[in-house]
Amino acid sequence: MRRAGAWRLPAALSTAALVAALGVALPALNATAAVGSATGYATANGGTTGGAGGQTVRATTGTAIHAALCNRASSSTPITIEVEGTINHGNTTKVSGGSCNTAAGVIELKQISNVTIIGVGNGAVFDQLGIHIREASNIIIQNVTVRNVKKSGSPTSNGGDAIGMESDVRNVWVDHVTLEASGGESEGFDGLFDMKNNTQYVTLSYSILRNSGRGGLIGSSESDRSNGFVTFHHNLYENIDSRTPLLRGGIAHIYNNSYVSIHESGINSRAGGRAKVENNYFRNSKDVLGTFYTSEAGYWQVAGNIFDNVTWSSRSGDNNPAGPNPQSNTSVSVPYGYSMDGASCVPNVVAQTAGANKGMRVSNGSCTPQTPGPTPTNSPTPTVSPTPTTTPTGGGTNLSIGAGADGSSKASGTSYGNVIDGNAGTHWSPSGSTGDISVKWGSAKTVSRVVIREASGSSIGSWQLVNHDNSAVLASGSGAGAITFTPTTLKKITFRITGSSGTPRVAEFETYAG
Repeated sequence: MRRAGAWRLPAALSTAALVAALGVALPALNATAAVGSATGYATANGGTTGGAGGQTVRATTGTAIHAALCNRASSSTPITIEVEGTINHGNTTKVSGGSCNTAAGVIELKQISNVTIIGVGNGAVFDQLGIHIREASNIIIQNVTVRNVKKSGSPTSNGGDAIGMESDVRNVWVDHVTLEASGGESEGFDGLFDMKNNTQYVTLSYSILRNSGRGGLIGSSESDRSNGFVTFHHNLYENIDSRTPLLRGGIAHIYNNSYVSIHESGINSRAGGRAKVENNYFRNSKDVLGTFYTSEAGYWQVAGNIFDNVTWSSRSGDNNPAGPNPQSNTSVSVPYGYSMDGASCVPNVVAQTAGANKGMRVSNGSCTPQTPGPTPTNSPTPTVSPTPTTTPTGGGTNLSIGAGADGSSKASGTSYGNVIDGNAGTHWSPSGSTGDISVKWGSAKTVSRVVIREASGSSIGSWQLVNHDNSAVLASGSGAGAITFTPTTLKKITFRITGSSGTPRVAEFETYAG
């Protein structure tokens, strides 16, 4: 594999210097929220706002980052951590507290929520130190570089992943970051951007992934299909062997990315995965789309891509390249609005916008980079209605309480009534990956908003919301969350699950008049 030169690492800090440097995370003089607003699937399921509305602190060491998390009133108290300088093993130790669960040798975002980490000043570099997100939600990471994280050799961190997410992770937006290694697995490195074990509603935007054997994965094995709803846009993948990304089950939306020197395989959709791949530019690469290294097929919808000096292998055995003339073999709908640049200008736009320390520039959808101002992300990016938006915490009477429920065949041990009992600890599941669940009343009700709450481990895919009285489709999309639509008077409303990567579990089917 062709590699860029390795970096010379800075000398380790002395203990005395470390102690002097640490102190505590200090409040920043110029408080800022994340720059811009989340896009893509990170806007679904209630949205991704990170630490908006909370305190802003400054940190120059990994220990100070952990201390900022641990000094919060609770594990969900919003906080923005502005990071400047080099974060490494020498200045990253475990900090204890009731609002955190940290570890030495890794930036640990575990069992927490509502956090923004953003590089400021002269930049933030996580050197040989990974960022681990586990059992966490509503996380934003912006404008940082993570480099040379190893799983073997010395020092090791985060299983060799630059950014890794696992175990019931929801709503993560990673934006304007640079993730890089200096080789592949034989040199001790693993993935740059990995998601596994029930990680959903993630967006990676305006970022650089380079000089690695593995770009990243969604699902750690053919049986790990509980992940998905991931958007990749305006990223540069350069000098990567494979996994740009590897998708096992689930849904990925991949648009306006620039791919250069992908050596073995690129977007690898397998094990039932479905990828919407549009307006990307692939150059000087091999087998950039298909199902590879498995007999368990994946699927793709393609439109507007440019393949510039791309070579394709012959189909044989476990390798099923989509080319040399890629055609769609599935259809994927996404529940949010987005604007795409034309594929021909993607390399230029991405070169000007992607990565850390690029001024947080973004595209305006017409091939023209622009610089946004700091924008509090108090609500998700506006999207085309109807679509999952923020989950209400009140604001009306749940009309499902006291109503009736029925549906299609149900899995053993579940009940239709579990979705209208007001108890998120119970759920209904269909007998397969698709099915109907309905709420019904003795007299007509006017409904304009529905909230679908998933049980833990669920993976609701595509759906339709149907007026059962006349079979009219009121809304369609994918993933759980809130759904708004034109006020409709009816006696029965049906949530129809038309596709999922695993077994869907509906904990609550809430209905509201407004």
